[in-house]
Amino acid sequence: MKKKARDFFRRSISTFFTRLKITMETSHQQQQRYSYNPTLRWNPEVESYLCNAYGPAHFSRISKALTRPSCYSCIRVNTLKSTPDSVIEKLRGILKGVSISKCEVPGLEYLVFVKGSGPHSVDYGCDEDGNVKHPPKEVLVSRKCAEAVLRGAEVYVPGVLACSAHVEKGDEVVVSVSVEQPGAEGGWVVGITRGTILQGAETDPYHFERSGLYIGQGRAMMTRSGIFRAPEGIAVDFSDRVYDLPSFRGVLEGEIFLQNLPSIVTAHALDPQKGERILDMCAAPGGKTTAIAILMKDEGEIVAADRSHNKVLDIQKLAAEMGLSCITTCRLDALKAVCSRNESDNITNHCCTEDSCDVTIQGSNLLKSEVEKIEVIATERLNAEKDFKKNVTNEKANERIYISRADIRKDMRRKRNGPGRNQSVGGKAEKSKGFAPNSFDRVLLDAPCSALGLRPRLFAGEETVESLRKHAKYQRKMFDQAVQLVRPGGVLVYSTCTINPGENEAVVRYALDTYKFLSLASQNPRIGGPGLVGRFEFPDGYTEEWLRPGQEELVQRFDPSSPLDTIGFFIAKFIVGSKEADLEQSAT
Repeated sequence: MKKKARDFFRRSISTFFTRLKITMETSHQQQQRYSYNPTLRWNPEVESYLCNAYGPAHFSRISKALTRPSCYSCIRVNTLKSTPDSVIEKLRGILKGVSISKCEVPGLEYLVFVKGSGPHSVDYGCDEDGNVKHPPKEVLVSRKCAEAVLRGAEVYVPGVLACSAHVEKGDEVVVSVSVEQPGAEGGWVVGITRGTILQGAETDPYHFERSGLYIGQGRAMMTRSGIFRAPEGIAVDFSDRVYDLPSFRGVLEGEIFLQNLPSIVTAHALDPQKGERILDMCAAPGGKTTAIAILMKDEGEIVAADRSHNKVLDIQKLAAEMGLSCITTCRLDALKAVCSRNESDNITNHCCTEDSCDVTIQGSNLLKSEVEKIEVIATERLNAEKDFKKNVTNEKANERIYISRADIRKDMRRKRNGPGRNQSVGGKAEKSKGFAPNSFDRVLLDAPCSALGLRPRLFAGEETVESLRKHAKYQRKMFDQAVQLVRPGGVLVYSTCTINPGENEAVVRYALDTYKFLSLASQNPRIGGPGLVGRFEFPDGYTEEWLRPGQEELVQRFDPSSPLDTIGFFIAKFIVGSKEADLEQSAT
């Protein structure tokens, strides 16, 4: 009897601890699920390449930092309109209880830092043991929406992919993220149809994959049906965020500009001077362009080029908003930025032909054109009615001409909104044929890149070794154009927002090996780290050459995992020497 009692007691104890272990594991799993602890996924070959460049431990820190936003917002003050002290006073009145300070780096005192907070531990309804009795109502958003939310934005209805059933306006909801997953046929897919109902069960699409990807909670601003029917509007009003960064949408427009610190340093590296002629080859959205203009005190000429029509118009709008008149814009393919020899013989003011110079809109001209449009709308309506009556009379006379009221309204809209990209007078951005060689004092090539330094980033698997090489190939071609446009004695600055050495150090090495008249120059201010020295040999035998010893201190590499807490960024500054000796050498 005693033996049976002991065996029963042992089995009971064993069962108790087994259940306790299961309960604790379940509690831990639930705590892990309702948290923010993402793992950045890379293409395996790219991950191996970057681990070799930085070392596994360092690259692991970089990957983790990329999934988090910077802990502060960097604001560039428009010193032509305001002062840092005035902006700080205004912001303190708008943003209550937020830490705001001036930058202490010499030369950058006009920058203002607004501190955010996070990561916060959000209470998603767990009890003291970490258990969730009932799964909360949930709103699942796209990755890009979540990345914007982590920077301080709201959840807008286009970013919502799925939602729990029976969500009513005012309900408490938690917000999770859908990140790309491996597809059945290769590649990466989202795999969730917009409008999917979330049951809060393991049978939900990507139930387990969403674990550790919860970014906050708040109140639903619409019903479930409203979220998926409305074309716009805020879907969730946050009460708790994992990262809390203030939004500056519509705040002190024209006086401040939200910009990453390395981008501002890039403008300083160019060291623009009053009265100079400067080209920003890939200028959109205009942040660096306007920073250069302010450093020049709006005296001189900055040509801001971009291949996208709409982006050129955005640059025009930003220049007008900031009251800058030295910026002219053009729609230009950076791969065709230099005039051909025949065209350069007929150059007018360093542009290939007078007709090819793009129509530009500066601050006062933009406002004037908009006012003129508004003033004539009423007159247009009266004229349209007169035209209609006249055409009706003509129809009776000729019995062939007829203009409907719909055509009249269409003509009114065309006159009011402009006839379109190619015929519009206001807001026009014609295609440029390029510029003459040696026609600029300084050129900034902020090249399109893989953008692997931008943060927060929740997915990086789309880039492959082949796509990274393709980026570098185009960057070298753009550099070939840029170097021709800078006069001897001028300055060329090359920058990217990626951590990929192939688009950074390898392009610098290519430039120095190809153009002997180029030399790396020191930058001021210098707050970034050194570049990478050495090389990397890919499995297919291709060798990528980086910097030589002694050159690493002449470039600036911004590490997302460093105490500066910036995006990943790279800056190289070149002095252009005499081109004649190099041309003679290449000719022989």
